[in-house]
Amino acid sequence: MNENHIIKISNNLSIKDWQVKNTIKLFDEGATIPFVSRYRKEATGSLDELQIASINEQFAKLLEIDSRRETILKTIDEQGKLSEELKNRIEHAQTLTELEDIYLPYKPKKKTRATKAKEKGLEPLAKLIMRQEELNIESKAEQFVNDEVASVEEALQGARDIIAEWINENERARNNIRRLFQHEAVIRSKSVKGKELEGIKFKDYFELE
Repeated sequence: MNENHIIKISNNLSIKDWQVKNTIKLFDEGATIPFVSRYRKEATGSLDELQIASINEQFAKLLEIDSRRETILKTIDEQGKLSEELKNRIEHAQTLTELEDIYLPYKPKKKTRATKAKEKGLEPLAKLIMRQEELNIESKAEQFVNDEVASVEEALQGARDIIAEWINENERARNNIRRLFQHEAVIRSKSVKGKELEGIKFKDYFELE
């Protein structure tokens, strides 16, 4: 039983370490949440059913993170790209989201528009655009027109595809977008025209913001 998991769950739920440890042990023995709540109060310190369910849920999530962490470490190591710094970041990641963000640039992927553009030699053009130093990028793009790239527009589109993938795989950019949505996003709902009667039980949400 991972002691770090015990400490984390006890801190999250503001209960004692031994209560978490005993509850998890009961689950390992096959006990159910109602059984633990009703008949093992002496072992759990009289935790209620909601607290016991929370322990079960959080412990399962931590095990899922551990399993995913092992898979990611193995995959990147097999690629020969697992530096000590990267290994340390993966080992200290606290959530699945954080793990997946770190892993994304190394994740085996199907051929994308960006990979096709790279195969056509358009990555230098993408880097040039990202530096934002050229005033006439079209003239630079002309240098990439060849048998595989038919036009300036195709060269620019390929470069944009590469840049889009870079941004998508950038951990900092993804976190910034998440924070933006958390603080600025607005959720709206409205009824579909002609479906008002069909959805009458949801009328409170017909015009919600």
